Amino acid sequence: MAKRSILAPLGAALCAAALAVQLPAATSAGSDLADVVALVDAGNFRAAESAIATALQRRSADAAERQAWHFERERMRRIRLDFPLSRSEMEAQLRKAVPDLRADELAAWDQPRLLEQLRIDGERRYFKSAVNNLFRIDAAAAARRATPLKPSDGPLYRLSPYHAEVRRLALASERRSVAPRRVRVSYSLSVDADAVPAGETVRAWLPFPRVLAGQQENLRLLASEPAQARIAPEAALQRTVYLEKPAVAGKPTQFSIDYELVTYATYVAIDAQQVQPARITPELAPFVAERAPHIVFSPALRRYSREIVGGEKNPYRIAQKLFAAVDRTPWAVAREYSTLSNISDYALHAGHADCGQQTLLLMALLRLNGIPARWQSGWEFGDGGFDSMHDWGWLYLQPYGWVPMDVTHGQLAAADPALQWFYLGGLDGDRIAFNDDYSREFVPPKQHFRSETVDLQRGEVEWKGGNLYFDQWDYRFSWQALPLQAEAPPQAALPPPALRHFHAGLEPAF
Repeated sequence: MAKRSILAPLGAALCAAALAVQLPAATSAGSDLADVVALVDAGNFRAAESAIATALQRRSADAAERQAWHFERERMRRIRLDFPLSRSEMEAQLRKAVPDLRADELAAWDQPRLLEQLRIDGERRYFKSAVNNLFRIDAAAAARRATPLKPSDGPLYRLSPYHAEVRRLALASERRSVAPRRVRVSYSLSVDADAVPAGETVRAWLPFPRVLAGQQENLRLLASEPAQARIAPEAALQRTVYLEKPAVAGKPTQFSIDYELVTYATYVAIDAQQVQPARITPELAPFVAERAPHIVFSPALRRYSREIVGGEKNPYRIAQKLFAAVDRTPWAVAREYSTLSNISDYALHAGHADCGQQTLLLMALLRLNGIPARWQSGWEFGDGGFDSMHDWGWLYLQPYGWVPMDVTHGQLAAADPALQWFYLGGLDGDRIAFNDDYSREFVPPKQHFRSETVDLQRGEVEWKGGNLYFDQWDYRFSWQALPLQAEAPPQAALPPPALRHFHAGLEPAF
C-alpha cells in the first residue's frame, strides 16, 4: 500500500474541513475526525463508514462538523473512482502494452511506487492511470513497452530559442515583462443529459483570469452562454464567471465563455551574490507559514530539507537546491486532489507527482526554509495545438521581490546556467493564470462540496440537490493566437500592490 501522510494533530483535525473548502477552519470535529481521515487514507473504508455513521447520530454535532463527516464519506466514493482496477485488470492492461511480459518483471513492478495501488478493505485496487504512469516513471519499464508512450508535455518543456529570446529582450529593455502575445480563449462546460432533473437550476463556475500587471492584461469578456454572467471581482484569488440555467430533459446543459487577453513572458536575471534573507513583514508572513492540510512542516519534510539544503545559507542557492530536488521527482498523471489529505507529503513519498503536487512540495520546502512562496495555476498552451491544465508558483527573493518558478518545466538542458535555470526566476508567456492561491472561496460561494477542492481549472457545477462531480460533465479549452494590437507597455513591477493586498487581506474559506 502507498505510504500515506502522517499529519500533526491540528492538521489532521482540519484536513477534512480544508478538503471540503466551505467548512470553517476551526472545526469541532476533533480527534475522532482525524482518526477517520487516517482510516480513509489507509483504505479501511468499512471502519471509516462505521465511525462516520456513529458520529452523524450525535445530536451535539453542529452543521460544520456534520459536513466534515459527510465529506469523508464522499472522499471514499471519489477514491473508489480513482482506483477502479483489480489486479487482473491491471495485469491485462500491462500485458497489452508489454505482450511478452515476464513474471519477474511483473513482480518487480507491482509495488506502490511504480504501479500505484491502495488496499481498500483488504482488496488491492490500482489507480486508473497506474499502467501508463509506470512507463513515465521507470526507464526499464518504458524500454519494454511495445510502442513508445506519447509525450504529454508541451514544446517549452525543452530548451527553445524562445527562452533565449525572452532573456535577451528582458536584459535589453531592462523590463521583467516582455514578448506580449494576444490570445482568444473559448471555454465550455457541458453537464450530462438528465444529470439534473428537468426544470431544476444548474449553477456553474467557469475559470476566468485576473488582470495581473506585467503578466496578463487587456482582458475582455466577449460572450457567454447564457448571456447573463456574473464575473467575480479582481480580489477573488480563484476567479470565475458564474452562470446558471435550467436543465432540460434529455439534453445536456451547456455553459461557455469567450474572452481575449494579452500575456507576457517574465524574466529576472538573479545574481545570487545580491540575494539576502527576506525581512518577513506581516505581508509576507502568510507565505512562510504552514497551511494545513497541504503545507505542513512534518518531521519527514524537515529531514528531507536537511538532506538537500545542508549548510547552505544563501536563499537563492537554497531555492536552487530544492528546485533541483523536486525537479527529479518524475511527472505522472495525478489522483484527484480532493482524495489526498496532504498533497505535499504525498508528493514527498509517492515516488512521482504532477505539476500541482510538485509545486506544493516545493512551496512547503521553501517556506520551511524561510523563503516566501505562493501558488499560481491555470492553463498552458503552445505550438502544435498543445494545451493543458498547469500549476506553478512564485517565490520572494530580496532584493528582487516576487519572481516566478515552474518546477515541472524544471531545469532546461542548456550549457548556459542562465538558460538552465530559466524557470527559477522566469516564465514563458504561453499560459493563463486563473488562480493566485489554492482552496479559496468562490464568488458567489458554492453551497455544496467542490469537485476540485484545491485548484480551479476545469470549473465547478452544482444544483440544489448537491455537487456534480467530474464523472457527470465534460469541459473544453480552446485557444487562438491573434495579431498583437498596439498595446501600452506592461508595468514593470510584479506583483502589483493590489495583488499583494489581496493576498494579505483575504482569509482562507474552508
